[in-house]
Amino acid sequence: MSQIPPLTTRVARPSDARELVALVNSAYRGDRSRAGWTTEADLLGGQRTDELALIEFIARGETAGDRAMLVHEREGRLIACVQLERRKQAAYLGMLTIMPTLQSGGLGKALLAAAENFVLHTWNGTSVTMTVIEQRPELIAWYERRGYSRTGDTAPFPYGDARFGEPKRPDLKFVVLSKRLGSAPTSP
Repeated sequence: MSQIPPLTTRVARPSDARELVALVNSAYRGDRSRAGWTTEADLLGGQRTDELALIEFIARGETAGDRAMLVHEREGRLIACVQLERRKQAAYLGMLTIMPTLQSGGLGKALLAAAENFVLHTWNGTSVTMTVIEQRPELIAWYERRGYSRTGDTAPFPYGDARFGEPKRPDLKFVVLSKRLGSAPTSP
């Protein structure tokens, strides 16, 4: 029986940006993303992010301390990531990404827990919010099983802004989810 190499979680560095772009775009866009269940390929085309955007995000986190991109790596290879942005006592969580061929193995749950722990203990945050495309009910349900709730708020999809992808349908919008940290344990 082979043993799985240990998983390391750390804050990303600007030098990680190129590898992170490949990871994120492979999980959300195009045919490669269909190897996992988090694909948005039927909803959006184009890229999910680019190298410059990630370098700027990571660099601001290093200087201002209000942003962080956590990564999971195994044997020096980035296999998962998540963005966090501090907003007073809350944090915004986005771009939770797991390598498509490794999805459904518990890495997303582990990274989400690491992100919540980072917000709670590093930033002394009390809650996490996020937006999820409304047309992704299976993803919304996954977050709900982990203690997130719909706030009742929605946000428009940024049509016309190529940084967010090329919409394949005209009715995309986001639902807002939130979780108070320190709440009851989440289910699998």
